[in-house]
Amino acid sequence: MPVTPRSIDETFLALPLRALADAALARARALGAEHADFRLERLRSASWRLRDARPSEASDTTDLGYAVRVVHNGAWGFASGVDLTMDAAARVAGQAVAMAKLSAKVSEAAGSTERVELADEPAYPDRTWISSYEINPFDVPDADKTGLLAEWSARLLAAPGVAHADAALMTVQENKFYADTAGTSTTQQRIRLHPQLTAVAVDPMSGEFDSMRTLAPPVGRGWEYLTGDHWNWDAELAEIPAHLAEKLRAPSVTPGRYDLVVDPSNLWLTIHESIGHATELDRALGYEAAYAGTSFATYDQLGTLAYGSEIMNVTGDRTAEHGLATIGWDDEGVAAQSWNLIQNGTLVGYQLDRRMAKLTGSPRSNGCAFADSPAHVPVQRMANVSLQPAPQGPSTEELISGVERGVYVVGDRSWSIDMQRYNFQFTAQRFFRIENGRLAGQLRDVAYQATTTDFWGSMAAVGGPDTYVLGGAFNCGKAQPGQIAAVSHGCPAALFTDVSILNTAQEAGR
Repeated sequence: MPVTPRSIDETFLALPLRALADAALARARALGAEHADFRLERLRSASWRLRDARPSEASDTTDLGYAVRVVHNGAWGFASGVDLTMDAAARVAGQAVAMAKLSAKVSEAAGSTERVELADEPAYPDRTWISSYEINPFDVPDADKTGLLAEWSARLLAAPGVAHADAALMTVQENKFYADTAGTSTTQQRIRLHPQLTAVAVDPMSGEFDSMRTLAPPVGRGWEYLTGDHWNWDAELAEIPAHLAEKLRAPSVTPGRYDLVVDPSNLWLTIHESIGHATELDRALGYEAAYAGTSFATYDQLGTLAYGSEIMNVTGDRTAEHGLATIGWDDEGVAAQSWNLIQNGTLVGYQLDRRMAKLTGSPRSNGCAFADSPAHVPVQRMANVSLQPAPQGPSTEELISGVERGVYVVGDRSWSIDMQRYNFQFTAQRFFRIENGRLAGQLRDVAYQATTTDFWGSMAAVGGPDTYVLGGAFNCGKAQPGQIAAVSHGCPAALFTDVSILNTAQEAGR
């Protein structure tokens, strides 16, 4: 399919974006709002699912609406609507102001004197941003999508030992228009997709079964991710059946302490849970305590907390090409940035929205406000949080070659972490025993367990740029009512020493 120049969807631009924003913002000003912003969003999500190469499920939905958020007399107000008329937009703005007045009364009755104030941000009038992709998946016929998934499923099913194959593809086109009373107005378009294939094998003698899925991460790319040279699908599909067969025959791990070489396909999730969530400032300040917990990385430890070893450098980034959390401007009109969270093992920064920045005296938000639909208020959400590779760092093979007794960890599976993002355990798609610097077959029933600071403190080496992969997820959850956001986490392969390994079968009493 030929590549066409990227542009904002004309059907989105045909909506009365500016007129609705002008009506809403004018009404909010007239009612005395200190700040008001307007966001019109069209979110199209489509997915396809195949079972044993035959279609089993498909959906294609579009969510269209707009929201007005205000600060009035030091209190938040929010309202949303779907009627695309100027009168309706003005009415929604009035509802947002009324909600702010009610919130102020509730806060006063509760004895709170805290006022909502926002950190300053320059104005960005009439700006446009489009994510980095070549072919919009919504321009590709559905038959081509299901046809490719069916072909890949058939390859898995044709391999010895594979009893079933599941295939899925999720695609999203997100369009947003934002305007506020400070003079910012932005129009954006983001494309993302997540393909996934899973093979299932059953041992006919014992009845035991297991599964293994592709390591290909979700990405901020287009259809070219499935048909171009951005991921070696042929190689991965060819490897899965043999890996799965070996996994079924693999011995159960002996629990104890091992050195680990963790592949980026697994390490991204450990980063997400133990660093990404822990360095959200609203969580560290206790604003998420009722639902998603707090953080051990409290604000009083900024600049002093030894998060990990001195080779640990982690950034928050809203600018990474193809990142799932990459944007031009966030849902508060803040331009995308990249900044340090952990430098030489020490906590040096947090993820901020405009309110959290003002609360702590930070000069500026780093662009971490996001709402997952026009019906939801923006909340502080995660940037692309990534562990940086060593410029001249080793390859994965070189990391393995230096381990006398250890485990090589590949692919994410299940995870568990406490509400302060401190005590955790993670499993994987596959674990390989390392003996005298060489891989010596797979192991079963493995989980690695640690506290966040012990784990990252045990990091003895990070791989070079050639080992770096941008992983991630479509389904990071937060807030009440719950919201879902997509986020990427880049990392190299890395070596961790003397980590506790559990036997999950024994822990479960089997």
